[in-house]
Amino acid sequence: MTARIHPTAIVDDGAVLGADVQVGPGAIIGPRCTVGDGCVIAAHAVLEENVRLGQEVKIGIGTVLGSLPQDLKFKGEETWVEVGDRTTIREYSTINRATAQSYRTTVGKDCFLMSYVHVAHDCHIGDGVIISNATQLAGHVTIEERAIISGVLAVHQFARIGRFSFIGGMSRVNKDVPPYVKAVGNPIKLYGLNSIGLQRNGFSPEVIMELKKAYRLFFRSELNITQALEQARRDLAMSPEVQSFVDFVEASQRGIVI
Repeated sequence: MTARIHPTAIVDDGAVLGADVQVGPGAIIGPRCTVGDGCVIAAHAVLEENVRLGQEVKIGIGTVLGSLPQDLKFKGEETWVEVGDRTTIREYSTINRATAQSYRTTVGKDCFLMSYVHVAHDCHIGDGVIISNATQLAGHVTIEERAIISGVLAVHQFARIGRFSFIGGMSRVNKDVPPYVKAVGNPIKLYGLNSIGLQRNGFSPEVIMELKKAYRLFFRSELNITQALEQARRDLAMSPEVQSFVDFVEASQRGIVI
């Protein structure tokens, strides 16, 4: 099927729309925007410029994608917003274009961003991430795949949130949150492994047990991070999951939430 565009919508001549796209009343699709097959652009949503949507992406009412980065270092470079297949972005959310630091602000496949979420410049969100209402991501934030971010939450610039982690509502994330854990609060603190989430996602009991050992070693022992890294490599069974946990901690630049 061809695109179905409401008569009051505005589509720039330089935009490319795939098959079976729906564009609602008052929506605007600006220059150099690509909208994949089966996407739905709701009423009054704006794809300002330089936006690439995968297939079957749903953009909610009043959402704005591809606006200028809110960064004084931005000098007008050609930068982008990219959103993966089957992702839903609900009402009045905003996703800014990147700066020359990475040239792309990215949201992965099968994500769900609820209403009033803000994704600032140079953020990178992995596949399957859920971000609840009114969460605000500062610039250069990385959220790895399948993390769940509760609502009314702020994430400091350059912070990283690890895969399959769970962040409780109204938290202030000012440091890196390791993969596979639960964290909540202001100041934010760790509250153990995200065991229920791991079980629901098919992690084996053996892997969960090794991750619990890693968690206790790093965050419930008297060892500092350097000592814990040395002991982890010596004593833990280095499954891919445990390796990613250790690598994440070792690579932290902002420091790790404890």
